[in-house]
Amino acid sequence: MFRHPWAPYAFIAPAFIGLFVFRFIPIGLSGFGSFFSENLRGDMVFVGLKNYAELMDDPSFWNTMRVTLIFNLIINPFQICCALALAMLVRRPSKFIDVFRLGFIMPMTVSIALTSIIWSILLDPTLGPVNGLLRWGGFQSQPFFRSEHQALETLILVATWKGAGYWMIFLLSGLLAIPREIDDSALIDGATGIRKFISITLPLMKRPLAFVLVADTAANFLLFAPVYIITNGGPNGATQLLMFEAYQAAFAYINHGRSMAISTIILGVVLLIAMFELRLFIPAEEEQS
Repeated sequence: MFRHPWAPYAFIAPAFIGLFVFRFIPIGLSGFGSFFSENLRGDMVFVGLKNYAELMDDPSFWNTMRVTLIFNLIINPFQICCALALAMLVRRPSKFIDVFRLGFIMPMTVSIALTSIIWSILLDPTLGPVNGLLRWGGFQSQPFFRSEHQALETLILVATWKGAGYWMIFLLSGLLAIPREIDDSALIDGATGIRKFISITLPLMKRPLAFVLVADTAANFLLFAPVYIITNGGPNGATQLLMFEAYQAAFAYINHGRSMAISTIILGVVLLIAMFELRLFIPAEEEQS
């Protein structure tokens, strides 16, 4: 039975069905629903590109797009650099290496909602223990999420704390897949430290880095819980990300057509950025090999 030509497809069928039902169909429905709007009676009416035209003319949407792009331009390389640094740190076996690996992975076991609540308490401007430590050390208290100038940066740090350990696992797998003979040859040739990292490690890590960068970009474009739980898009729109804008359009303003149009735009932007990132790390001639 396992030698039958259809056997491999039978094994992947459950995963493909789940992907089709829970991913592809909702994406198709969202794209289709973006061409409709609700009238006063609650009926869906075909409006064509009206939802997209309204978004293009809405300054608040462009501010949300700007904040989202800035957020991703900062967090994606920062998060991957942190993940790669952690992977390099725990790459070599040592006496307590499993403890360190577990410590770095622990944040990913905490739900994003609980993470948001914990950090909102820790970074509270008046009662938070972080500001308590700052005052104890003789420093001035910081507003963190309540400051228009610090909220986005604080959100980036919280999201990095949550996600760096997760992406570390993938990068650590890539590092461990590098043959030991290559490292030994590099040492014989006199390549050590930064030189070996730049000339040997990074080129051999192109594919794992490309995968992590694309996946991390998609995850960060869909970031929602910390914005919803902690900042609610504020202060003054400083953390108003596209995913939260789509939520508000659907559930606060009951404008499902606008919400699905924003979701479709998110999908398009992520696809464009993902293609650029793949071309950046993996040229076309390498994909064919």
